[in-house]
Order: sequence, then C-alpha cells, then structure tokens
Amino acid sequence: MDLRQLRYFAVLAEELHFGRAAQRLAISQPPLSVAIRQLEARLGARLFERTSKAVRLTSAGLALRASAARLLAQAAEAAQEVRDVAEGSAGRLRVGFVGAMLYRGLPQALRRFQAAHPRVRLSLTELNSAEQTAHLQHDQLDLGFIHTSRIPDELAQRLLVREPFVCCLPSGHALARRREVALSALRDHTLVLFSREASPDYHGRILDLCVAAGFVPQVRHEVRHWLAVLALVAEGLGVGLVPAAMQRAGLRGVVFRPLTEASGQSEAHAIWRRGPPHVHAQRLLALMEAPAS
Repeated sequence: MDLRQLRYFAVLAEELHFGRAAQRLAISQPPLSVAIRQLEARLGARLFERTSKAVRLTSAGLALRASAARLLAQAAEAAQEVRDVAEGSAGRLRVGFVGAMLYRGLPQALRRFQAAHPRVRLSLTELNSAEQTAHLQHDQLDLGFIHTSRIPDELAQRLLVREPFVCCLPSGHALARRREVALSALRDHTLVLFSREASPDYHGRILDLCVAAGFVPQVRHEVRHWLAVLALVAEGLGVGLVPAAMQRAGLRGVVFRPLTEASGQSEAHAIWRRGPPHVHAQRLLALMEAPAS
C-alpha cells in the first residue's frame, strides 16, 4: 500500500474537507483527489461519499481509518529507528567473548556502554576463539574477544591485552611457599591444561613453555574454561599455568606465583569483519581501551 496515499487518506478522514486536507498536506486539491481515487481503485472500495455539501467516510473508509493510523505510526517508528541506527543511538551489538575477558575489564566496559547507549540491544555469547571466528564469518557476531591473532583474511583484529602467565597452585602446595616458581619445578606435577579443542593457541603455547624449560608436562585433565583450571587446582588435582588476569577471579583454595623465567605472554584480541568496525563495536572498543573511571 502506498504510504503517501495512505497519509492523504488519513488527513482527509480527519478533516472531511478536501480544501482543508489539501492545505494541511501543502498540496493543491487535484493531486489529493487523484491520490484518493487511486487508493480506492487499488483497494476496490469507495472510502468517501462526496456531495456538493459534505464529505463522509463510508463503512470501508471507517474500517481503514484505524488501520491507516496504525500503519503510518509503524512506518514513522521504523523510519526513526533507521535514523537512530545510522546515528548510532539505537540498534544492536552482538558480542562474543572468551571466559578470561570477564577478568580483563569486559564487564565494566559493557556496563558503561549500556549506560551510555540504553537503546542498543546488547547480546553476549561466551564462545571459544574458533567458534567466534566462525560466527563472525557467518554474520552471527559483530565483535569478538579471543585468545589468538591467527584469524582468516576476511577478519580484522586489534591487540587489547598482553600479560604474563603465572603459576596456579593449591593453597597448601609446597611450591606455594615460594615467592616465584621456576617452570622446571613443575616437571613432576600433573598439569591442568586448557584443551586443544577449546583453544589450540593456548594449549600449544603452554606446552611450548614447558618444553623450553626442559620437560614434557604430565597432562591428565583438559578443560574448556580458565575457571575450570582454577577449580581443579583448588581441589588438588594438579597445577596450572594461567593468564595473570585470573588472579582477579577470587576463587578460594588457590594461590598464584610469578614464574622466575620469561613466561611467554597471554594475549587478548578484538576481532571483527574486515572494514571499519560496526559503530557500536567501535564505541565498546574505545571503552575497553580507556582507563576505568
């Protein structure tokens, strides 16, 4: 249905006078009459009874009047939403993240973002790095936070965090009495490791650190989340090498000690489809990079 004709109908239905309706619409009477005849022909029904003295709505016109008001309001709302999205004051932002981002400022940035943009529909999904990459490629995410810089060519990335690995130990462990722990001291201990399936990058990086220290670690437990590493260590099921940010998790039963040697780096990267980031993604990234107030 032609929205212009519908708007002409709605004004005429209010005024019931072609001259006044044309004046409100800032047009002359002939285009108004033509538009109404075209609308009636399209609908196959007379909408107005016209005499030399009066204009009245027919029963069909009365039925259309309420629908026309609703349709015009919906059209105006849709147009405003489009303008708001273009200006960045509304819309949606779909964010993927790995669990460690919960301790790297993401929740605080999301809270500040939502406070500044309350009309933006924000949706969060915890996914591993490979899953986020696939979701971005299939336009199921607008922004991701992952562990690795190795991404497909159609995606872009920005380094957000680089921090050392630290040793995670049960609180009663003998090594917990030391200020620092040498990697080689873990030689005879079971290592709780991030699974290769969940994060090939982290899995390989930790194994490489151990090999560089002169041993192949004993791995019996592989998990998909850093918190699972901490939980198993807390129960005395092994030791772990985790990003320094995990010290903020506040889990009881574990202690963290820096490593005596260069321990490699744990990284977090933002990724998005190549090209300028989604306007809301840019704003969230700016909050991630800004110091917390």
